[in-house]
Amino acid sequence: MSQSDISDKLFTIRYKCDDKSHLVIKDKQTCLNCVTKDCNYFCPSDVYEWEKKLKITTVAFENCIECGTCRIACPSYNIDWVYPKGGHGMTYKYG
Repeated sequence: MSQSDISDKLFTIRYKCDDKSHLVIKDKQTCLNCVTKDCNYFCPSDVYEWEKKLKITTVAFENCIECGTCRIACPSYNIDWVYPKGGHGMTYKYG
């Protein structure tokens, strides 16, 4: 699937953002020690980004499409993922 195909599909959803993240990095030291930084690549909506200068993984939970990939794809299982509280999160525009 190309990047434009993914962008087209992401356009078909709406996200009502909560003021509190439903995605939490459990242990920042684990991210610091991670060599591959897999979370920067497996998330289809670019939620996770390694900030080299700050030496932290930032979490843009507002981009999350609730696919759950991060729950299983982090090799250290260092991401705590729960559904956003009621009334928040994503909904489909079509269908």
